Amino acid sequence: MDPSDVRADTPALRRTTYLNTGASGPSPRRVADAVEDWYEHHEFETPATDGMYGPAFSLYEDVRETVAAHVDANPVEIAFTGSTTDGISRLPLAMDWDESDVVVRTDAEHAAGILPWRRLRDEYGVEVRVVETDDGRIPRDAWADAVDGATLATFSSICWTTGVLAPVRELTEIAQDAGARVLVDAVQSTGQHEFSVHDWGADAVAGSAHKWLLGPWGAGYLYVDEAFAETLEPAQLGYRNLVDPYADPYEYEAGAKRFEFGTVAPAPYAGLQEAIEMMEDVGLDAVESHNAELTDYLKRRLDDDRLVSPREYHSGLVAFTDPDPEAAVERAAAENVRIRSIPTAGVVRASLHVYNTTEDVDALLDALAD
Repeated sequence: MDPSDVRADTPALRRTTYLNTGASGPSPRRVADAVEDWYEHHEFETPATDGMYGPAFSLYEDVRETVAAHVDANPVEIAFTGSTTDGISRLPLAMDWDESDVVVRTDAEHAAGILPWRRLRDEYGVEVRVVETDDGRIPRDAWADAVDGATLATFSSICWTTGVLAPVRELTEIAQDAGARVLVDAVQSTGQHEFSVHDWGADAVAGSAHKWLLGPWGAGYLYVDEAFAETLEPAQLGYRNLVDPYADPYEYEAGAKRFEFGTVAPAPYAGLQEAIEMMEDVGLDAVESHNAELTDYLKRRLDDDRLVSPREYHSGLVAFTDPDPEAAVERAAAENVRIRSIPTAGVVRASLHVYNTTEDVDALLDALAD
């Protein structure tokens, strides 16, 4: 399978020039079909055959193996969530906090990497340290100073505002050497480039299906290192995250499964599995090479004083300045080109992915020139 096959199989692309995958990617037909087929199977057939719970639980375990293999984890280290935000938010609810604790984040995090720590600050007196970045680049010295004495450090593998690819293993080692646990937001990496959570060394990693994997909404994952997971006690309890929900005292399931507490729709996870298999059919090396060529094509046509993202390739996200970012988005939309602005960074952001072409980039530049 090659990039043109993905484009041909994505109905939305026949109606618009879509350059906003960093927010949410439209699904190809094969992914949407996997969701619909499984939903119909579950709702129409399983009630009269195996029942509705057994097939759903079998699907979860099958998809768990697929996700684990995709990010180089062990299946016991993967929990299913509804989104990246959901996964990030579940972790602090499983830890004990007081005024002696410290959380470190960067100033370039998505709201998902900001709001949970505000709650800890306001309710438990936890200190939140914010490391200032240079257009998404995390200064090593400032990071090392901030994580000294910290309980938890968190950052994004790819900066959502400028597309900068972080040195995840290096930043993780600095924080862990200082005694902090590390949580990585990998939503902009998942489906965009190959990575190994074990090589990264982070204690927890969150991602989801609906961006660069081109999967459905409602299917996310949370990787938690197995040894770390055994120290955690999620606040949410249900029949799925306990060995015996009727036992008193109760016992959590092993590993990351202790974060899965109740009934969730199985069909989105069938879509997640199909999306992973599709991207692996294309090959993540081919995806990365394709995105690098397209982003280079766009960057060559942007003035140096406008380009905010690195000139060299980091990811498919390209951020640039405009006197009025919101107006730029509106001008592009008027020409049926979909991009977005990032108000917190004051930039316009285009996302170039496997289904995009140089003609799409030309359409964007023409729209912005009007």
